[in-house]
Amino acid sequence: TVAKPDVSLAEAIETIDIGGPTLLRAAAKNYAHLTVLCNPSQYQDYLEELRQNGNQPSIEFRQACAIEVFGHTAAYDHAIASYLIGYEDPVSLPKRFTLSGQQRQSLRYGENPHQPASWYQSGTVATGWAAATKLQGKELSYNNLVDLEAARRIINEFTDTPAAAILKHTNPCGVALAETLSQAYQKAFNADSISAFGGIVALNQPIDAATAVALKKTFLECVVAPGCEPEAQEILSAKSKLRVLLLPDLQTGSKQTVKAIAGGFLVQAADDAMDNPENWQVVTQKQPTPDQMAELLFAWKVCKHVKSNAIVVTRDRTTLGVGAGQMNRVGAVNIALEQAGENSKNAILASDGFFPFDDSVRTAAKAGIEAIVQPGGSLRDQDSIQAADELGLVMVLTGMRHFLH
Repeated sequence: TVAKPDVSLAEAIETIDIGGPTLLRAAAKNYAHLTVLCNPSQYQDYLEELRQNGNQPSIEFRQACAIEVFGHTAAYDHAIASYLIGYEDPVSLPKRFTLSGQQRQSLRYGENPHQPASWYQSGTVATGWAAATKLQGKELSYNNLVDLEAARRIINEFTDTPAAAILKHTNPCGVALAETLSQAYQKAFNADSISAFGGIVALNQPIDAATAVALKKTFLECVVAPGCEPEAQEILSAKSKLRVLLLPDLQTGSKQTVKAIAGGFLVQAADDAMDNPENWQVVTQKQPTPDQMAELLFAWKVCKHVKSNAIVVTRDRTTLGVGAGQMNRVGAVNIALEQAGENSKNAILASDGFFPFDDSVRTAAKAGIEAIVQPGGSLRDQDSIQAADELGLVMVLTGMRHFLH
């Protein structure tokens, strides 16, 4: 009941089952003497167990069924508790945080072949990737799913204009906006065609024939979009191993992120705050033009999804250079500018964290950067602002940091 979108608190409370879970738990406790089944999917296995063991299920089978029951009732209680916590305080994190999921698919392995892995669905109603349609291609891997989620998060930033994002190892190697979807994909691909090989592509509009033709030209692991036109599907079918997924709801994701640590785990609210340029502060004498402000917003949205320390260089709503996951910000700046090359002239630079010194500002200006967007917050902010004024740059502070680890 609590999975229904508009269920009232009174209705949810009234439909909480008391007797069913009690009977199941009592039977599971006594698995040494009986077999308890809690899911119709177990019936066939139970009948086979009877045939193989002379109508007497083994103790191992009964124990496995009992474990299934305790997991089932725990998930039921978890759903109720999660609903009541969300109803009472949808913002704060609870004092007791539990995770519950049903195995959806046993994966070949995790990040590496020696790591076992499984995919679990949260809730009884399939949502997110569990609700996606796979049109074609090989089975999804652990790394595919991790990259697809990163791709979903970044493409979710762009809703009004055709957009394409290409990712490798959860970092964007090319992101672009354009008048058509095929143009956006081609711009994103050209941004770093070497890294795009074997990449994950996310599109914010249904795949059309022109985009499908472009997608078919290179080796890709996965493509995700909200839809796919019949002609496009026929074109992509020639690449039978390419995984093509349809996820109509690209916007809805987890409200929390969880990271395991020794002895427990960390939970935080997802970094899904939408940035509003009206709240940004222009701190230089030179003011941004409307087009520069739009470019600054584009670069900032991309930079939010790059591993820290992160620097992104863009122009014409296209990434030109991405400095990802560096141990120091100077190194990230150098990587992004080197990748952009001569294209960095009159481009925009975004940084996910503040500049502790003015050296990166001077390096950016030397490469031809005309405007910088960064969160601010350093004790030495004024040094960077003074350098920007001295060199004729625009600098905008967002007041919101987007570290990503």
